[in-house]
Amino acid sequence: MNLHFDLSLGNGYKSTSQKIRVISESWFAKNMYCPCCGNIRICHFKNNSPVADFYCENCNEQFELKSTDKKLGLKIADGAYSSAIERITSNTNPDLIVLQYKDFKVSNLSLIPKFFFTPQIIEKRNPLSPNARRAGWVGCNIIFGRIPLQGKIPIISDGKILNRDEVVKLYQKSLVLRTDSIKNRGWILDVLNCINDIKSEEFNLNDVYQYAESLKIKHPDNNNIQAKIRQQLQFLRDRNLIVFLGRGKYRKI
Repeated sequence: MNLHFDLSLGNGYKSTSQKIRVISESWFAKNMYCPCCGNIRICHFKNNSPVADFYCENCNEQFELKSTDKKLGLKIADGAYSSAIERITSNTNPDLIVLQYKDFKVSNLSLIPKFFFTPQIIEKRNPLSPNARRAGWVGCNIIFGRIPLQGKIPIISDGKILNRDEVVKLYQKSLVLRTDSIKNRGWILDVLNCINDIKSEEFNLNDVYQYAESLKIKHPDNNNIQAKIRQQLQFLRDRNLIVFLGRGKYRKI
């Protein structure tokens, strides 16, 4: 895998964003395999698809590529807010590939499976001003920091290329968290984020109860937060993400 961009592919394009889009998509199509099934070939949609950029002809997974030369922080700029919410709630979301580059060389590449997306991680931006070319258009940001660690599958990390089999293994392991219910998905991922935030490998039920107020803000319609926490802990235990040690104690896997 060659981590360097072919800058000549940007010739003929005026805007920097157009150049980077063409160059990064070309790099991805040439160098990347399917991170979900390991198929050595990944295909580019010929016509500009409004939903995805690439697909795997073996497992039929679709991918959207986002490229940036900025440090990955809490947010990633996305497209129209209404389209993003519609895709998530209809389960037609593609998997997201986040590509970070420096000096036109890929430094980090990660897969975020589509079942780690909920409306809560999509931030609505202010409408464009009346003087803008697309006046009134409402974009959005992906709140990258709200995606659990288990949903950020590394493919390239600090310039190091991970083994393809290991990447596929990590993806397959993440499938235990897949659910088509947006409401259930939100609870699962929110409680998982709470567990990830606990510093120690072993924790007890009261440690998770400390997040009850923040969970209530995210889920205002639920009047029994502690019971819901216990339900999600059982879900995560049954999927071998945590181990129940007895007497309200757990250990992370």
